Amino acid sequence: MSLRDWQANRWLVEHRTTPQEIADLLAVADRDLADCKVTGLSADARLSLAYNGALMNGCQNIIH
Repeated sequence: MSLRDWQANRWLVEHRTTPQEIADLLAVADRDLADCKVTGLSADARLSLAYNGALMNGCQNIIH
């Protein structure tokens, strides 16, 4: 199945990002990456924050 098939089935919709949307994603990434360094957090919490920060950074790369 191709991306054109997904578009034809309306499972995939074109989206135009704005500079503000990208800035917001980067702000979330920066916040989460900074928060994961806070002492006293469990290893799971640090991992979750670091993962989400990396994910948000990756998202902005995909949509930009």
